[in-house]
Amino acid sequence: MYDAEFSGAGGDRIRAWYLRAAGANGQTPVVVKFIGYGGGRGLPAEHALLPALGYSVFVMDTRGQGGRWTTGATGDQPEGLSGGPENAQVMTRGIGRPEDYYYTRLLTDAARAAETASELSGAPRVAVSGVSQGGGLALAAAALVPQVVAACHADVPFLCDIQRAITLAPSAPYTEVPEFLAHNVDLIPAALDTLRYVDCALPARRITARCLLSVGLMDTICPPSTVFAAYNEITSGKDISVHPFTGHAVPTAHVERQLRHFRDFLLGTVPLTAG
Repeated sequence: MYDAEFSGAGGDRIRAWYLRAAGANGQTPVVVKFIGYGGGRGLPAEHALLPALGYSVFVMDTRGQGGRWTTGATGDQPEGLSGGPENAQVMTRGIGRPEDYYYTRLLTDAARAAETASELSGAPRVAVSGVSQGGGLALAAAALVPQVVAACHADVPFLCDIQRAITLAPSAPYTEVPEFLAHNVDLIPAALDTLRYVDCALPARRITARCLLSVGLMDTICPPSTVFAAYNEITSGKDISVHPFTGHAVPTAHVERQLRHFRDFLLGTVPLTAG
């Protein structure tokens, strides 16, 4: 296990865990893992399943988060000030301009994480995976650096069809935006333009990776229609697990399906040695 850093948006140093599978080399498949809203990279033991199965894992810390349900180590200080993890609400941070918006930085971090994992491990292509915000980041990375990403798992993904989501979702974090714009009415046009810039459903047609998504039809955080908005844009090979009685969660049965998906569509991207 390595405590890693890489250059993200604006050259900011982003922390990560690199869990290298036993006996790993350039032929070992690598999964880049992104974290849900409010969380950070946590502790290495939280990410032990895939290394135990022979996959190396690169876990990107989430800048300016990591203070809510698992720990982080990376601040979000565009002005260059020192900073660390926060228990922050970030949906409206810099929302007046795409260049200043928090998620512009975070999506860039995600693409750089995929490139870094490929360079660090020697694997020509990697997988990306995440739940909720992590699922949105997985879709973004697969769209922004398609030449690097061979497989994409996006569970109940956040940041998809955002303009519909902020009028529909009854639960946070989408509700941060209408609560803010209800008072800052002069910012509404600029904010909506900014959200289009980071909507992960819009560039999904650029994805070339084999994709597996999941959706909970009782999800009040990422409404099902927003997940399908992203899924319908994907033109590469794709599948979706639809869970009629599940909310914003990933059933254990879906984890088993993900492992089979990695076996079928990630292991085949690198030549395997005999024995």
